[in-house]
Amino acid sequence: MPRRSLLFLAVLAAILAVLLVWWLSRVPSVAAVSLRLAPLLRTLQFSARVATFSRVDVGSTLTGRVLEVAVDQGAQVSKGEVLVRLESDELRAALAQALASERQAAARLAGLRSTGRRATQAAVTQADAVLAAAQSDLQRTQSLLNKGFLSAARLDEVRRVADVARAQLDSARAQNVANSEQGSEIVQAQAQLALASAATGAAQARLAQAVLTAPADARVLARLVEPGQIVQPGRALLSLALAGPLQLVAQVDERYLEQLRVGQTASVLADAFPSQRFPARVLSISPLVDAQRGAVEVKFSLPQSPPAFLREDMTLSVEVETARRAAALVVPVDALRGDQAADTAVVLVEHDGRVEERQVRVGLRTLEAAEVLAGLKAGETVLRNSALKPGSRVRAVIAETTLAAAAAPGLGKGTREDAGSAMTNAMGR
Repeated sequence: MPRRSLLFLAVLAAILAVLLVWWLSRVPSVAAVSLRLAPLLRTLQFSARVATFSRVDVGSTLTGRVLEVAVDQGAQVSKGEVLVRLESDELRAALAQALASERQAAARLAGLRSTGRRATQAAVTQADAVLAAAQSDLQRTQSLLNKGFLSAARLDEVRRVADVARAQLDSARAQNVANSEQGSEIVQAQAQLALASAATGAAQARLAQAVLTAPADARVLARLVEPGQIVQPGRALLSLALAGPLQLVAQVDERYLEQLRVGQTASVLADAFPSQRFPARVLSISPLVDAQRGAVEVKFSLPQSPPAFLREDMTLSVEVETARRAAALVVPVDALRGDQAADTAVVLVEHDGRVEERQVRVGLRTLEAAEVLAGLKAGETVLRNSALKPGSRVRAVIAETTLAAAAAPGLGKGTREDAGSAMTNAMGR
């Protein structure tokens, strides 16, 4: 081999050797944070909808044809205001018939108590006189028979007349008793009058049901019927939101139930009005969990006057503040090694240019940061590369802005895109 070639190979080998030594001895650069006290906020973000405290569907208890719908969708109505009228000609005719039957029963009862009672009393007096005459005739006939002037047949005929007169008197007395205030005729007439009165009341009630009125002050959410339609019981004709304060209703994943408490404050945004954020407060947490969706219903009250743009069933983005630390020693979550749900974890710190393993006790966690209760102190440098081995050399590159962002999560910054991306349903912080 020529001498020049040998020299070239020797120089190349020397360069490779130098590069190998540099590669083996180089110190890797790793992203890190310098621990310091910072505020830490944990929030829970999800979607909610606007709802009134009470919503009712107004329907008919009768089958009939709609004559008039007196309100439109969105209208404000007062208690007792007419909403819908049904055709009522047949109901009015039924009421007139019931009133006539009631008047007839009342007239019969009044007749029994006046002329009827006097007639039965007169019949008793007359029957009593007839019986007295028949008994006198019977006594004279018996006397004449004893003297031999009359036959036994004549006596039998007179005795039959007396028996008939006695039976007529008994009948007249019975009729008179029946026409007394506690007699059967009066009681029966009173029962017929009561039955007719009840029929009149039922007819009046059915006629009143042909007019649907507002049960309370409310706003019409939906108009579900038009004039001319045939309606039946059980069908909703109008949907009303009763007057009262608005509330927000949300379905929250049951995994985050432990974070929620009644009275917690929340921040609310509407995608259509991203610059108009307003406060809310956790009003109630349902004791039941929806088994199919694995969600629990959470209701929010509005401590201030609600924005004018809120509409029933409008979808909103809600962020509930579930925990806060005014000043905590904060470490990024990606620097923790071990079970994320445990109270302890392992972190890697840079000490004198080398990797050192440290066990820490963790408190409040968010998606991006965690509170360190013990095991570290302010000013120490925590490495964010968990693949490093303890004792190896390292060069920490500190990024302060990353830690600041992790320590202070929050709702969208006032733009539609931020609100829409931040408010995914049941995402915990």
